[in-house]
Amino acid sequence: MLTIKQKTNRKRPSIFICLAGSMFAAGVYLLALVAAPSVAPFIAMKPIEVAALPKPRTTDNRIIIPKIGVNIPYGSGAAALDRGAEWRYPNNGNPASGGNFVIAAHRFSIQPTPQSTIEKSPFYHIDRLSVGDKIIVDYNGERYGYEINNIFDVQATQTEIEAPSTKAKLTLYSCELGGADTGRIVVAAKLLGKVKIDR
Repeated sequence: MLTIKQKTNRKRPSIFICLAGSMFAAGVYLLALVAAPSVAPFIAMKPIEVAALPKPRTTDNRIIIPKIGVNIPYGSGAAALDRGAEWRYPNNGNPASGGNFVIAAHRFSIQPTPQSTIEKSPFYHIDRLSVGDKIIVDYNGERYGYEINNIFDVQATQTEIEAPSTKAKLTLYSCELGGADTGRIVVAAKLLGKVKIDR
């Protein structure tokens, strides 16, 4: 009996292998983006030594949270969130004149690269802060110290955390990891005064 071998098309399995490999690589990269802020303290973000900070500049207002390695600029307006943190309602307070000095920043914002995801998620580790931890604020060329005295959660609709206050205080907040429609984690701190800079 005569049998004829038919040619098999080998291109189709190789296309599937390439497609599967591409999907696997994309999945690994997406996982790297999502995990970047979690692993940042081990590879990029380290606790900050306050004594080693450069002198504050009048053109560079910053919030520094030594325990979780945060050192970012803040400014008024929603666009400031993309550069660091937003100073909410500047008329309600600042370190020099008191009142409720309110700062908000992203908890998690996925970006095209792991490094940019870390940079755009400055308050990712806000939940690691404890009562008694210190926060430093550079404001108009002066450096101020705060001490955390309360940490609590609120619903997204509870805007009273931004209300004016006769007491000098700092209110930091960020969304829960579930996103903007979930609750907020709030860190309240009392003003300790100006930080003495020896150099």
